[in-house]
Amino acid sequence: MKPSVYIESSVISYLVARPSQSVVVAGHQATTAAWWERSLPEFQPFVSLLVVEEISAGDPAEAHKRLQSIEGFAVLRVPQEARALASEYFDASPLPERARADAVHVALATHHGMDCLVTWNCRHIANEKIRAIVRGINERHGLATPEICTPEEHLELADG
Repeated sequence: MKPSVYIESSVISYLVARPSQSVVVAGHQATTAAWWERSLPEFQPFVSLLVVEEISAGDPAEAHKRLQSIEGFAVLRVPQEARALASEYFDASPLPERARADAVHVALATHHGMDCLVTWNCRHIANEKIRAIVRGINERHGLATPEICTPEEHLELADG
């Protein structure tokens, strides 16, 4: 059985977005495409109902492209236990209120036993301070913590 990966909304957005004029964003887009092509086939991909909700927002044509990109992926439900875990992460972190959904993504990956969570959201998800908070809370609850990384970090691990 392949390891599991929870794909957060930012990765899907970078994958299908129009090419950016920003060098940094264009680099993230290229890395995302490489990760999608080279690494994703080695994993069983998952998204959540929250991801589907987030990528459905905005321009209808762009939302359609985002939704098409995850066609066939397993969609995880958002149980109350995951919401409670997300609240615990959120309350222990310096995250602003607008980032509450980001804590839910991490909690869903944890609750559903994902091996990895891939995101481009380094401010609210893939940074060492948040990773440490999540690990600490998960250890207290006896929960395994998924590897939280960007597509770039994930490619580096795969290319090892």
